[in-house]
Amino acid sequence: MFIDTHCHLFSEDYDDLDKLIKEMKENNIYAVVNGFDLKSNKEAILMKNKYNNIYAAIGFHPSEVDKIDIDYIEYLKENYKYSVAIGEIGLDYHYTKENKEKQIKLLKSQLSFAAKYNLPVIIHARECINDIYNILKEYNLKGVIHAYSGSYEMAREFIKLGYKIGIGGVITFKNSNLKEVVRRIDIKDIVLETDSPYLTPEPNRGKKNNPLYLKYIIDTIANVKNMTYESVVNITTQTAISLFDLNS
Repeated sequence: MFIDTHCHLFSEDYDDLDKLIKEMKENNIYAVVNGFDLKSNKEAILMKNKYNNIYAAIGFHPSEVDKIDIDYIEYLKENYKYSVAIGEIGLDYHYTKENKEKQIKLLKSQLSFAAKYNLPVIIHARECINDIYNILKEYNLKGVIHAYSGSYEMAREFIKLGYKIGIGGVITFKNSNLKEVVRRIDIKDIVLETDSPYLTPEPNRGKKNNPLYLKYIIDTIANVKNMTYESVVNITTQTAISLFDLNS
């Protein structure tokens, strides 16, 4: 069993989603489909109800902060029971920091919701690693730092808080600093993710990503950590099952 803990498998990005998810099932691949706005949250829940190898995570991404026109906490309250986590949520300073305070307010309100209902969180952290860390310190939560791109030292601090490190296609890139991070942290603190349709691993970089490409990420982790492919699969799968309570 393989678990892609972070992907965006939405119909607008894939010509034949049914075929892809069937192939995933044939290869024993399960996935947590992450919403990021109202439309994608609704679609993630519909997919979870349609396919038995799909789980949903719902939340409101920082890029949506100026577009949200609903009571998002009320939406989460009405739908969290269909979800294994609150995500994708976080901060993103890549394009602008002008709405930083609004992003922080959006994040904190969703973290408080997750804490109230005892749900893990899936955290987007782009060019804001210190702010994210200082905010997460305020909450007693567990979750994933998605598409981790920081240092080993910061990874260690997030792990101390109770977070797992999301490792995806970037680790397969030739000069990725993630290799050093992955080499030094415990395999039990890693979960696998593709972020499909983005961040496609080598040797398919430049093509549309999908969860079938998990094998390239696993192979690289195994090589970096001098482990067997099977051990990486077994340990990361158990970590994801425990984190998202997938046996319940």
